[in-house]
Amino acid sequence: MPKNPPRPASVIVTVKNEQQSLPRLLESLFAQTVEPAEVVVADGGSTDGTLAVLEAYKARGFPLTVLSVPGANISQGRNAAIAAARCELIASTDAGVVLEPNWLSELLRPFSTPDPPDVVAGFFTAAPCSTFEKALGATTLPDLRDIRPAGFLPSSRSVAFTRSAWQVVAGYPEWLDYCEDVVFDLKLRQAGLRFAFAPLALAHFRPRPDLRSFFRQYYRYARGDGKAGLFARRHAVRYATYTVGPLAFLAGIWYKRLWLPLALAALAYSWMPYRRLLPSFRDERPGERMASIALVPAIRLVGDVAKMIGYPVGLCWRWRWRGLRNWRE
Repeated sequence: MPKNPPRPASVIVTVKNEQQSLPRLLESLFAQTVEPAEVVVADGGSTDGTLAVLEAYKARGFPLTVLSVPGANISQGRNAAIAAARCELIASTDAGVVLEPNWLSELLRPFSTPDPPDVVAGFFTAAPCSTFEKALGATTLPDLRDIRPAGFLPSSRSVAFTRSAWQVVAGYPEWLDYCEDVVFDLKLRQAGLRFAFAPLALAHFRPRPDLRSFFRQYYRYARGDGKAGLFARRHAVRYATYTVGPLAFLAGIWYKRLWLPLALAALAYSWMPYRRLLPSFRDERPGERMASIALVPAIRLVGDVAKMIGYPVGLCWRWRWRGLRNWRE
């Protein structure tokens, strides 16, 4: 029997000052094995050549709609793009991403089954351009083997959902500037909507290029966690670890037998990044391998410090706006 053809889908993207990365995304979008019915791009007020890039692609005849929403955050941009989209199926991705040619077809495949889901989670991988970026990707991003599909919360750089699902949860939370896709996912699950996992719907994106930009990224993520009241236990464990760890280190100066458990604890904390790095070592020079190994603990430390600073900032914001931002109700 012939397979059911994929249902038409609108792809939505939010951008701001993405002149350099945008052509790679658009080229990968318009090279899909299943063409999007349209691509709706919400621009948050670009001041570089982003709009010129978009207009150039429109002039080439690509099905591209550009919305100007200056000052909009990511949630507001996504909601505006979805509201303007024509199709019932919405696929979302981000600027700075390059998509596999079968990305859209893999996302849409589950919607053509006899019992289709409401949401299909794609996956994402790092596309590093330096030793630092490779170590950062290994430290912060899961491998496919790390994923438990039943509980996986998709990133909005690779996800598809029905318009009715978006409507049920009143769209992306426009009061939240970071971690908005986590809250969106949790609201979808809270509403009882059904998820499927499409591991071959791959989006590749470049990690942050240096520690400063990585620190800023993770500070904002943690601030978003605090604003939304997310992952309190996880953050509490981090504070406890960084309270007990230095005390245990000082105790180890007098009680040498503590050094072995401390070393094992440190190795366990970095084991997952090192496991992800191992496959790439056979193609690298010894100096690059040593640099990657040395960078992992530094990246862990910087990321944890950024989170420990950002989370209470978000909590303070949440306390000031208490009663107005309880998304779980």
